[in-house]
Amino acid sequence: MNSDTLKGKWNQLKGEVKRHWANLTDDDLLKIEGNRDKFVGRVQERYGKAKAEAEKEVDAWNRRHKLW
Repeated sequence: MNSDTLKGKWNQLKGEVKRHWANLTDDDLLKIEGNRDKFVGRVQERYGKAKAEAEKEVDAWNRRHKLW
C-alpha cells in the first residue's frame, strides 16, 4: 500500500482507534500516522503493556480493519 493510501485509510480509522484505545491522545494519533511500530509503541506507553502484548493487540485490531 502506498503512503498516501495508508494515510487516507489511517485518517478514516482514527475514530475506531480512539474507541478501542481511549487513552491514546489526538497527538498520539497524529504521530502514529498509520505506522505499525509507532502504533505499538504508543499502546505500550499509554497502557503500560509489554511490547509483545501491545503487538498482539494491535495485530488483532489490524486483522479486523486491514490497515497494513
